[in-house]
Parts: sequence; C-alpha cells; structure tokens
Amino acid sequence: MWPIIMAILRRNAVYITLPIAGVVGFIGYNLESLLSDKYTPYSPSIQDNRAARLSEDDVIDNATKVEKLQLRSPVLERNLSPSLQPKA
Repeated sequence: MWPIIMAILRRNAVYITLPIAGVVGFIGYNLESLLSDKYTPYSPSIQDNRAARLSEDDVIDNATKVEKLQLRSPVLERNLSPSLQPKA
C-alpha cells in the first residue's frame, strides 16, 4: 500500500507542493503581520540633514580646515533598525 501511495505522491509532487506552499506562505504572512511592530520612527531626510550641516557657521568659517575623516561608530552599528538600537 505504501509503495503505491509514494509512487502517486512522487508522480504528482508538483501539484501537491504548490498548494501546500501557498497555504504555508499565507499563514506565515498573516502571522507576521499580527506579531510584528509596524511603527517606523520619523527621521529627517538626507537633504534636510545636509542643509543643516552646510548651514553651520563653523563649517563655513573654516572651510579650508577640514578635520580628518574618521569613522566615529563601528560599522555594524550605523544602520541598525530602531528595535535593535540601544536604549539611551
């Protein structure tokens, strides 16, 4: 009996796995939407940051005295998601 069932499943694997994958994907998508936090905090745009940085008087007065470019934070901490950022 089992060899017959396995042969049928093997022959029709494409038709069996697609609906199963669809059901698993649908359940996973809805479960993730229920459990995840969809709040994205506001952050000013890159253009606003650049305009504020260029409007600083210190930079304009000392345009020829540029400090050496240094990485002030570790590379892995620059693009952290809000949920992973340390609480300050």
